[in-house]
Amino acid sequence: ANEGLNGTHRALNGCQPEGQMTWVILHRDLPGFRNANTLQLMYIFPNGIQTEKHPHPGQSYAGLRLAAYLPDNREGRRVLKLLNKAYQQQLLFTVATNEDGEDMVTTGFIPLKTQPEGGYEVDFDSEYLKTVRKLLKDKGIE
Repeated sequence: ANEGLNGTHRALNGCQPEGQMTWVILHRDLPGFRNANTLQLMYIFPNGIQTEKHPHPGQSYAGLRLAAYLPDNREGRRVLKLLNKAYQQQLLFTVATNEDGEDMVTTGFIPLKTQPEGGYEVDFDSEYLKTVRKLLKDKGIE
């Protein structure tokens, strides 16, 4: 339980599995942000084997491909930087068991906007970017 003191483990303070994060700019606007392009974030996690940080160490888990969206404006870029930092610290995603009892990669404490148009996850309003910043700040990311 003392792993936190050992420098090699300190950076790995989350239980996010191996994956990659990339982003591109789409030349279209998001609802609510008429004059900005859109940042499309791509998260890709292949299938893998759980470690001791996960619910069932040694068992396999299902990967995830997820696109998330932010407005390409000052605030959106700021949030992108913070999300990238949270990703590097392995805080954005985790492995959890779904209703069917299958272990899979899923988002953690940050709600990601996964539908450019409305969408069921999070509605894009000015509060969304504020909320994400507050949640990240609570984890020491600002």
